[in-house]
Amino acid sequence: MQLYFTTSRLSWRPNLLAFTSVFFLAETSLPNSAKKQRKLSTSCAMKVEFEKYADYLNQLNDKRERLVKASRDVTINSKKVIFQVHRISKHNKEEVLEKAQKDLASVTDNYMSKLVKELQGSDFWKLRRAYSPGVQEYIEAATLCKFCKSGSLMTLDEVNKNLLLLSDPSREPLQINVLDYLLGVGDLTGELMRLAIGRISEGELEYAELICGFVRDMYRELTLLAPAMDESTEMKKKMETMLQSTMKIENACYSVHVRGREYIEALGTREPDFFLDVPDNEA
Repeated sequence: MQLYFTTSRLSWRPNLLAFTSVFFLAETSLPNSAKKQRKLSTSCAMKVEFEKYADYLNQLNDKRERLVKASRDVTINSKKVIFQVHRISKHNKEEVLEKAQKDLASVTDNYMSKLVKELQGSDFWKLRRAYSPGVQEYIEAATLCKFCKSGSLMTLDEVNKNLLLLSDPSREPLQINVLDYLLGVGDLTGELMRLAIGRISEGELEYAELICGFVRDMYRELTLLAPAMDESTEMKKKMETMLQSTMKIENACYSVHVRGREYIEALGTREPDFFLDVPDNEA
């Protein structure tokens, strides 16, 4: 039995060698031009695909640079709108708000329109970091104007509705996402805190209390939503800032109630740190 197995193996091996030699001869007998042609066509296809990908990356980088510049312009001009709102007083409220609304419309038409044209029909999240700072500042300015005029918060649907007017109807429009909207609202609380402190120094305690209640309600509502956005470090920082702004407004209103309203006129336009000091006329 062993002898038969060995013989069969020995008889099978020459056949394998013969098959290998025939295959080798057939392979070497192919024309060299055919093999070169196959390698050349493969390299050309890879080169074409690589050039397409390189062009895509170049176009994406160029668009990112344009978005960064447009976002910077939106940020600068939105801050001007915010500064305009802070000039408000009980004597010039209508005039200041009208000027702020015109400036905000100019920001929308001249600067936000550039972001809309660049981003419509494309992947918004892929380039979000390039334009997010400008969008947040724009939302901060828009919501501040809306609150000073009507005492309510501008919703995300209202913001996106205004942007639809700037979009091409034949393409997918740019729609601000929920995260950028909430981050902009988080910055709004800081501006409302400054506005409340300014109104207290002008003797408008009722208006400051209205701001305090609005900020407190907004913070309470966002604390219910924040756990669902636990992975966003930006949102965590905004929530901490909102809490600090809320506490500052509450402390300012509380100090006035405790020390008495007669101290408001003595304070004038000084900083809120003076609330706990004794005025000079009673020292």
